[in-house]
Amino acid sequence: MDALGNNGGFWWKCPFGDRRFRFQRGSKSSDSVDHGGGGGRFHFPVKQAATAASLALTGDIIAQLSGRWKAIKQADSDSKDVMSTLLSNHDWLRALRMASYGFLLYGPGSYAWYQYLDHSFPKQRIENLLLKVLLNQIILGPCVIAVVFAWNNLWQGKLSQLPTKYQKDALPTLLYGFRFWIPVSVLNFGAVPLQARVAFMSTCSIFWNFYLSSTMSK
Repeated sequence: MDALGNNGGFWWKCPFGDRRFRFQRGSKSSDSVDHGGGGGRFHFPVKQAATAASLALTGDIIAQLSGRWKAIKQADSDSKDVMSTLLSNHDWLRALRMASYGFLLYGPGSYAWYQYLDHSFPKQRIENLLLKVLLNQIILGPCVIAVVFAWNNLWQGKLSQLPTKYQKDALPTLLYGFRFWIPVSVLNFGAVPLQARVAFMSTCSIFWNFYLSSTMSK
């Protein structure tokens, strides 16, 4: 998450203008799609985007099934109706919202972010690890929450309600996230290879979504 750069710079140290940056390789990757020409062309990370989309979809399905399971338990439904109730009334539009968010926004965005961090702090030192974790929480975390709230409200046609949504849910969600994502980020930056970080964080988000669903329904 280092947006500070090596010389105290901020956006002018962004890696997308640095042709040495690995995300900007001139050669094609089987996991990406080229856009533009020349050595500095942008590669859309198809594999990472698809991974984030599938795992976001999985997390949403688990959250929806969990909610219906709790409703069944509270209603003391007949056990014969449990399976049909679990599989009925699934909100596929909500599932599509989350999958599209993973593919179009979280997957490519987080991949570029981790590339930038790895480029800015290439050495595996404890201070670099701690700085990456800190920047991940104070920059990526709020950005992810802001974008996913806006994305969902946009799909629902409720952009006018977005400021209220932020005021009500953004800070509690961020604070809950610190408890979960700080240790996950330590493991992510300390042990997971760069090319697997989006998949690892997206996999963890499955459990995070389930945790949020369970916590908020109490």
